Amino acid sequence: MNPVVALIIANIIWGAASPVFKFALTNIPPFTLAFIRFFFAALIYFPFVLFRGYTITKKQLFAICLGAFFSITINISFFFMGIQKTASINAPIIASSQPIFLFLLAVFFLREKFHKRVIIGIIISFIGVLVITLSPLLFNHGTTMAQKEIALEGNLFLIVATFGAVMQTIIHKKVLKEVNHVVVTSVSFLFGAATFIPFMIPEFNKWSFSQLNSAGWTGIIFGVVFSSAIAYGLFIYGISRIEAQEVGIFTYIDPIIAVILAIPLLHEYPTPLFFIGSLLVFLGILLAERRVHWHPFHKIRKS
Repeated sequence: MNPVVALIIANIIWGAASPVFKFALTNIPPFTLAFIRFFFAALIYFPFVLFRGYTITKKQLFAICLGAFFSITINISFFFMGIQKTASINAPIIASSQPIFLFLLAVFFLREKFHKRVIIGIIISFIGVLVITLSPLLFNHGTTMAQKEIALEGNLFLIVATFGAVMQTIIHKKVLKEVNHVVVTSVSFLFGAATFIPFMIPEFNKWSFSQLNSAGWTGIIFGVVFSSAIAYGLFIYGISRIEAQEVGIFTYIDPIIAVILAIPLLHEYPTPLFFIGSLLVFLGILLAERRVHWHPFHKIRKS
């Protein structure tokens, strides 16, 4: 499969993730859902690893697990906790700021230089993320201050989740040149699932599988099959064959899908500040990256 097409499909699925998982979390606890999602997705992948006899070194295993710690343990934990506290449509917009994180990390770790245009773009996008993050305090829907603080906390959690996803792109980019993407995906899933166990066990004091309803099952099926097994596999495959700096462009798909699903599923509607913040985020990224002039979709035609 073409890596660009793989990343498009992955981001369509992940665009649907925030409203679908927020719907599921009304019935099933977050860490239980996270464990089930990645443990059973790992079982789907491991036969492909075992039958092909892949081998990895300890150094490669460490790199895979480190990337999984950020992309699964950190990202998913704060993502699930975040969408429980704030509007699910905020998640993909905040996640769309990944290219800005990538720019800053590239400068800090790789000592790359960037121009005035990039700095201006980063500032504009940062203001957009700030507008979305602080929107509970800036936009009055007749909610109490306590409710606004909970929503603000949820938005901050989503920023932490975004940072985790960015770190995974950087860490796994190198190891994916040495190890098959199926191995990286399966090991990441198993390691990630294991990290949720200590947080999952206490949840059974207040919840049991006998309480599962259609919302919980929707989250499990979507999480195991689509959001994990299919989307993560396609994403890992895609970033193994495309430049890391071009990965962020595909997150532009996510907010559109999220809004389309969140309206009928959760009755969440975009606010004026949501549109203002989104516009600033995308304008800043376009200015910083000049994607209007060299959008990677042209690579579809090259394969």
